[in-house]
Amino acid sequence: MPFSRIRLLALAVAAAAGSPLAVANQADSKGFIEDGHLNFLTRNIFWDHNSKTPSGDPVNRSDRREWGQGFQLDYTSGYTQGTVGFGVDLSAYAAIKLDGGRGYSGSANVLVPDGDGTRGEATSAGGAVKLRVSDTELKYGNNLRPYNPVFAAADARLVPGTATGLWLTSSELEGLDLEAAHLTAAKDFNSTNGDDDFYAAYAGVSTDTVDFIGGSYGFNDQFSVSLYGSEYKDIWRQYYANVNYNLPLSDTQGLNFDFNIYQTDDDGKKLAGDIDVTAWSLAIAYTLGAHTFTLTHQEIDGDQPFDYLGLGPGTYHDSIYLANSSQLVDFNGPNEKSWGLLYNLDMAAYGVPGLSFGARYIRGTDVDGSKMDPSSPYAYYADSETHWERDIDVKYVVQEGPAKDLSFRLRHASHRIGNDKSDVSADQIRLIIEYPYEIF
Repeated sequence: MPFSRIRLLALAVAAAAGSPLAVANQADSKGFIEDGHLNFLTRNIFWDHNSKTPSGDPVNRSDRREWGQGFQLDYTSGYTQGTVGFGVDLSAYAAIKLDGGRGYSGSANVLVPDGDGTRGEATSAGGAVKLRVSDTELKYGNNLRPYNPVFAAADARLVPGTATGLWLTSSELEGLDLEAAHLTAAKDFNSTNGDDDFYAAYAGVSTDTVDFIGGSYGFNDQFSVSLYGSEYKDIWRQYYANVNYNLPLSDTQGLNFDFNIYQTDDDGKKLAGDIDVTAWSLAIAYTLGAHTFTLTHQEIDGDQPFDYLGLGPGTYHDSIYLANSSQLVDFNGPNEKSWGLLYNLDMAAYGVPGLSFGARYIRGTDVDGSKMDPSSPYAYYADSETHWERDIDVKYVVQEGPAKDLSFRLRHASHRIGNDKSDVSADQIRLIIEYPYEIF
């Protein structure tokens, strides 16, 4: 086993981390069939991305518009009874084109590309075998969906991204959830190929192997910490820590403090060039009844941007837990500083359960690409870039009746930048209609 993986495994033994991975106990197994579940999900997405020049004039060659319907069928078996339980997870996916853009060039990454256009329909399937001992579970297959700060396959398009490999999760001690994985291939959310490489999204370079390890520990209901480490072979080693603290002020008021930090260093053949980046953020949220007000600050300390997971060229997934990562941009340029304001409203307090509203504004300054190696794949930043993003999000979830859990979500984002070297000004609208149904 390579030395780097030994280090990662050693970290797992002591790690504490941020996302709950709760594993049921094998002693409670009722059987392979008895504990099985079959779930069906339909998701309709309309995506309209309107790019603009700095002066505000439309740039049609960069506009992207797609509309599609996704279907997802997931069968999760129970475990055979005994000290060691065995089971399977199986999934089938389909993506259907409703509108490919009608003359708009480029891809919104909603539909599956096909030459110069997109496929009218695309299907794929995957599965994993699994075994469980006590509160520890091991899966092997091509349908893994880890979701954590260093490897989070996104589920924001018609179907989710998935990975192939081994994935271990464990919850043997109360409050402590651990996980580790050795992953060897990827399937992007706009692809049917399960043998793709993993990507450094901003660098555009790829690797065929990713390892990660980490977990979470909750000291109590108010205080939790997390640690993760990952290696994207020949690209980087990345380390992550989080501290989250809730401070109740009354029955209807409270404060939350959320601190995230990453350290990324180049690895092996350094396919993305030299990397030495520390990225951190702090979010302070004040909740007053139905209202939540959040103030955020984020800094990138390094002459390269903070980079993270892609499962294909030109796609970006969710392995960025920094507070100012938003709908259109991540405010992750070299040496960038950003601050943001976020407001959320839960309309249940006003007699409309299921309806929520969110708005945020983020401004980034001091982007400095002047110290970048000209041969670096990140050498596309200007000096002293400034930009801002404004997001609005409205969502309604049906609460009861035959359409219970049917949801409608409208997201609008505007991004403006002083030049178009590292990015462009744009407006984007996403309309998402989703209906999950538990068959059994």
